[in-house]
Amino acid sequence: MAREFIMPGRIISGAGALELAKDSIIAMGRRAMIVTDQVMIDLGNCGKLEKLLSSSGVPYVVFAEITGEPTDIMIEKGLELYKRENCDFLIALGGGSPIDSMKAVGSLVKRGGNISDFMGKEIDTQMPPMAAIPTTSGTGSEATQFTIITDTKKDIKMLLKGKCLMPDIAVIDPCFTMTAPPKITAATGLDALCHAVEAYTSRKAQAMSDTFAVSAVKRIFSYLPKAFHSGKDEEARIQMSVAALEAGIAFNNSSVTLIHGMSRPIGALFHIPHGISNAMLMKECLSFALCGTYSRFADLGRAVNAASEQDSDREASEKFLKKLDELVVELEIPTLEQYGVDREEFMGVIKKMACDAMDSKSPQNTMREITQEQVEKIYRNLWM
Repeated sequence: MAREFIMPGRIISGAGALELAKDSIIAMGRRAMIVTDQVMIDLGNCGKLEKLLSSSGVPYVVFAEITGEPTDIMIEKGLELYKRENCDFLIALGGGSPIDSMKAVGSLVKRGGNISDFMGKEIDTQMPPMAAIPTTSGTGSEATQFTIITDTKKDIKMLLKGKCLMPDIAVIDPCFTMTAPPKITAATGLDALCHAVEAYTSRKAQAMSDTFAVSAVKRIFSYLPKAFHSGKDEEARIQMSVAALEAGIAFNNSSVTLIHGMSRPIGALFHIPHGISNAMLMKECLSFALCGTYSRFADLGRAVNAASEQDSDREASEKFLKKLDELVVELEIPTLEQYGVDREEFMGVIKKMACDAMDSKSPQNTMREITQEQVEKIYRNLWM
């Protein structure tokens, strides 16, 4: 069966990528809006981008009100600033939140309205030129047609999709990831691992996405622990930047599955960072999914040297899951209880979370039939 495979218009990666991308960025328009957060300003990362624009005579305005994972309210403020300042192109600098926010703002520039209007619909609108510069190795948003925005009125994280949301330029410069602290490195790295594993074990997997997914899984197992324990390890940072990009390309052309479907409601209701909630769910969700495709999980087990050709597919699958769980422990991912979530409050919203997860359609991409009742059981298992 023929399948479409899409990627950003241009990818510029490696040490010095920002400087190499300079001419391409300044050719995007007359006045830029930089979408970022205060941390990027404090770390001096935004200053590097501002210097590039200033030296080229390109005026800009900085929108740094992305505080945590993006909401419809943040998008409204960003759109207001973009229009007030007569900007005509967008640059996102940061993790997944600024990049997702840039996409959401861009989707409303011509169309107007509220980002929640797109819930349940494919976004197909004229976008301003967009450049994405990730500063974490995780979300892969620089390479995807998705954006995740919280609807504050309904308390749900909306997974919005549209080919027009693909950035025109993705600049993958590992110098920006060197400042990520260990906890952020762990959370974003495991998010990328989820993307790759889910893309490979999804009903929508295809040959090209498989290639990127397996490569990402291998890189992450090799280099994420190094980046976590030694943040200044340049080779580890470079390899993780590539892995996050590969994983983003993979799930952009395949799909995520059960983990992401169940993670978004936890993030919306308990404000747990996306990568952390994914990691909390990994063991239970993949234990459920395993028997749906032992052969695919076995491929991953052998790819990361957790299993050998002598192991049966089931044995190799289980060894992969064990190695993955050991990685989560090594990266010091907390449980819900350790994070401070109240057990009774969590139990009280399980039905809503399960319903929201199933409504997202992500769990149904898992290579095993799943019901809302089974999703509820997996949520409950997080406390056992």
